[in-house]
Amino acid sequence: MQAKPDDNVARASSLDTASLSDAMDKLGINGQCYRIQPRSTDFRMAGRAYTLLYGPAAKPAGTVGDFIDDVPPGSVLVLDNGGRDNATVWGDILTEIAHRRGMAGTVIDGICRDVAMCLKLGYPVYSRGHWMRTGKDRVQVEATNVPVNIGDVRVQPGDLLRGDADGVVVLPREHEDAILDLAETIENAENRIREAVRGGQRLDEARAAFRYHQLQSREEG
Repeated sequence: MQAKPDDNVARASSLDTASLSDAMDKLGINGQCYRIQPRSTDFRMAGRAYTLLYGPAAKPAGTVGDFIDDVPPGSVLVLDNGGRDNATVWGDILTEIAHRRGMAGTVIDGICRDVAMCLKLGYPVYSRGHWMRTGKDRVQVEATNVPVNIGDVRVQPGDLLRGDADGVVVLPREHEDAILDLAETIENAENRIREAVRGGQRLDEARAAFRYHQLQSREEG
């Protein structure tokens, strides 16, 4: 059976992370993943979170990455490795399988390796950096589809993630409609400001006319 189209994933795909960030600021929602960056500025993604939580390896060590076949296509794989920069939890085998199975992308609070493969395939990977050292016998999967932390942002299974050249934002499921509505309003105002300026209007006048600053400022009360 074919999956039902997810209208909010499609809506998020058409919006920049900057507009979504501004909308969340106005609504008082923390959703900007700090220092989580794309391995290529060409990468774009949007999808629902499938989360994994990592911890220090036991003895004998548990697995680092035998979860991929259970992840629904279209998901964003969200890997919380506690910000570790001394061991990876994602490499070329996972990239190839995720790409082949139609995943939307991978987001890591930590680092990845084998960057050449994600660049070759155009598979979006967002992380704190990249380095070659394996996570095997250093970290292991503790739990799947549990709340995790990515760049100081709480991510729950099923939350909506959007990534572009500027980074990653997380839209909590219970607030995503309000965030998307406001982000669309912000982008519409920005487009109208650009048109006005191109037509000869001063920038300050155009911003005032379309209430640009009010759209970004958090409402009190």
